[in-house]
Amino acid sequence: MTTPNAPRTSLPRGIWVLGFVSMLMDISSEMIHALLPLYLVTVLGTSTLTVGFIEGIAEATASITRIFSGALSDWLGRRKLLAAFGYGLAAFTKPLFPLAPSVGWLVAARFIDRVGKGIRGAPRDALIADIAPIGLRGASFGLRQSLDTIGAFLGPLIAIALMWWTADNFTIVFWVAVLPAFLSFGLITFGVNEPDPDPSRVPVKNPLNLAAMRQLGAVYWRVVAVGIVFTLARFSEAFLILRAQSIGLDVMWVPAVLVLMNVAYALSAYPAGVLSDRINRTGLLALGLVLLAGADLALAQLPSLAGLALGVVLWGLHMGLTQGLLSALVADAAPPSLRGTAFGYFNLFTGLALLAASVIAGALWDAFGPQGTFLAGLGFALVSLVGLLAVGNGLAARNR
Repeated sequence: MTTPNAPRTSLPRGIWVLGFVSMLMDISSEMIHALLPLYLVTVLGTSTLTVGFIEGIAEATASITRIFSGALSDWLGRRKLLAAFGYGLAAFTKPLFPLAPSVGWLVAARFIDRVGKGIRGAPRDALIADIAPIGLRGASFGLRQSLDTIGAFLGPLIAIALMWWTADNFTIVFWVAVLPAFLSFGLITFGVNEPDPDPSRVPVKNPLNLAAMRQLGAVYWRVVAVGIVFTLARFSEAFLILRAQSIGLDVMWVPAVLVLMNVAYALSAYPAGVLSDRINRTGLLALGLVLLAGADLALAQLPSLAGLALGVVLWGLHMGLTQGLLSALVADAAPPSLRGTAFGYFNLFTGLALLAASVIAGALWDAFGPQGTFLAGLGFALVSLVGLLAVGNGLAARNR
């Protein structure tokens, strides 16, 4: 029997529901994204540089949108409305993918879909931070990341089955992906209860002014710097798919690359989150970069199914050890009244870094082939490891 003041050891229902909301939307998104690079290259005849540009622009769009939705959630003092609107926008955009007659339509669909992701991202993460018990933030974000990633490998598995069943009919797969997106929207609309606002909370007049940026504090901006360092060292997972194709993997089985990566990701994210509540988090981040360097080396130098599998597993483990942990660090460092803005800025700067990394990766692929892309990734990872140790000096876990 626990006393009223005893620390909570189990995660609240709201954390679980938000995790399943993310899982369903990721099933939908990954059914499309696992095939979209191949659809663009093999059906519509675009270049890999164009793929890298589209992927980078899409993610950067989501990141830029997050700064405004996060700040708006702080100004309103409410998170759920914006998060639900973002999930709804993404759901209603999904039918555009099977209906798109050209690259331009697909770019527009990808753009609007990512706007929806941007609108929901920062308010949802701030809502998780508001709901998460003290001392369980790492576990809360790790659980959300694990459930989200389960959706990310179920999506490609369903895509594989449907591609086999329909004899590589991309359009049917894209239509089936519409259903889980609308289920996700319904679940967050009716299944999540937002905590009542803190009566002592001081309303934020303008979360995007310089005074608010200073109020976020030096520790928070150090976390942002660490996130930028990490993002520059990796690029879109679309290049894992293209690497699979380059070694001769059949089109039907190419989505298995994302399945394997996301299995490793899902299995490691929650344990990493739990562990991060107990030990210094910078060491786990450094280990994540070491795993990323190993993934790049395998993908560059081992052009075989075994080498591809090794690289993809290491890539997934690196994601599991870093992504939920970075979100927990943002939640730890940011003042409660500015959490939405904090997640918005973090995703803005890391999104711009991902745009740069993806465009560079596409250009290197066109100029030097897959080896050039992944060897450059290896170099960036090693440089980033040095940067992490410098930027992260004095950055300790702040479990409150």
